[in-house]
Amino acid sequence: MHGTPHIVSDVMTHTVAAIGRKANFKEIVQLMEQWKVSALPVLEGEGRVIGVVSEADLLPKEEFRDSDPDRYTQLRRLSDLAKAGAVTAEDLMTAPAVTVLANATLAQAARTMAHVKVKRLPVVDDVGLLEGVVSRGDLLKVFLRDDEDIAEEVRREVVSYLFRAPLAPVRVRVHDGVVTLTGRVRDTSLVPVAARLVRAVEGVVDVEFELTGPSGQQER
Repeated sequence: MHGTPHIVSDVMTHTVAAIGRKANFKEIVQLMEQWKVSALPVLEGEGRVIGVVSEADLLPKEEFRDSDPDRYTQLRRLSDLAKAGAVTAEDLMTAPAVTVLANATLAQAARTMAHVKVKRLPVVDDVGLLEGVVSRGDLLKVFLRDDEDIAEEVRREVVSYLFRAPLAPVRVRVHDGVVTLTGRVRDTSLVPVAARLVRAVEGVVDVEFELTGPSGQQER
């Protein structure tokens, strides 16, 4: 396989709003509104990411503004109550920040987002300096890929690699990201391998098979 997967730097937003440790509460809210974002990276020094302030970090101030939580709530929501009284980014931020490297694959970024349950991640270089931000929407851009581009990569990187001497030509069709392989092959045990490789091609939504073996029995 010779295809090169897209990496985070291919799809990320390069121009990013960020704040310093001492940014105050109102400044943070204003910047979020101005940039239409739900979170801001917190930087220090030359641009090293040390934390992230999100809407979830800001909401406790409104939630507990006119309430007097009971002892149980105080113990259960200790972190939120601390943030309700915070006025600067360094007290509001979630730290350390969960980040992703600019050269990480889109799959790696997606797994990180899913694991920590966030919608966007600061993108950093090898020493932790901010390079951009990647969102869930950015990661989905691969599914805008043209069907014929996908078909050509499947032919080049999967079919020619696995089915070098088919009994009948293996044809590749792609419609709305769904790949269909049709033909007659010598070794149907390679079909599960082909399925895994085709699904790894960026932009593929699903894969279907209409392949037959030497006996003419169809594999799906």
